[in-house]
Amino acid sequence: MVVFVGVVAVTIAGFVALAGIDIVEAAYWLITPENIGIHFRDNEGPETVTKGFAVVSRLAQIVTGLWIGQTVASALFGGQLTEELKRVTQEKKIATFSDHVVICGYGMFGETIAYQLNGAGKDVVVIESDDDKASQVERDGHLVVDGDARQEPTLERAGIENAGTVVAAIDDSNVNLQISVLASQLAPDATLIVRVGEQTYASTARRAGADTVVIPEIMSGSDIAGELTD
Repeated sequence: MVVFVGVVAVTIAGFVALAGIDIVEAAYWLITPENIGIHFRDNEGPETVTKGFAVVSRLAQIVTGLWIGQTVASALFGGQLTEELKRVTQEKKIATFSDHVVICGYGMFGETIAYQLNGAGKDVVVIESDDDKASQVERDGHLVVDGDARQEPTLERAGIENAGTVVAAIDDSNVNLQISVLASQLAPDATLIVRVGEQTYASTARRAGADTVVIPEIMSGSDIAGELTD
């Protein structure tokens, strides 16, 4: 803004010096440059130089105005643009994956699996609805899809149709069962691993499409990661 005001001030001062007019008239020339020609019809002076100066100053005003607009837009929407660019870049990367592992939930169980698979060079995409946990996923170096894994669009954004394995790792057996039903429909050829809290959920999980049912007290995330990397 200071730069733009400076350009305007220099322009007004230039008109005053070149044409011998007062400040008010010079300011008026900023918005009605055609008055320059009218002025020099009745007054002697450097008409060509003044018109050239007007052209240069107008260009300077346009450039500084665009710069100010860009700066304001960046301040207001820069974060949104950055997030959108990051999302598009991530989706393009996920689209190149094949036989990757989709982990739904980043609690201790899901985090352990993601960490070990990533260390083994496996492509991993984590689905997490909690903003704080999603940020943690990014800090840990994994790709994250922010959303509810019980929703088809969320699973599709994680590239489930090309996934080799889907892990329902949320600390809620009922939610994992819902994920199982949808995942088995969207990726019937993928291996489906479902975490449940109690043995009573195991048979239901298998009917929902689970290939492997995990009860944390019996099998840990490390055990699952070991099987997937063997």
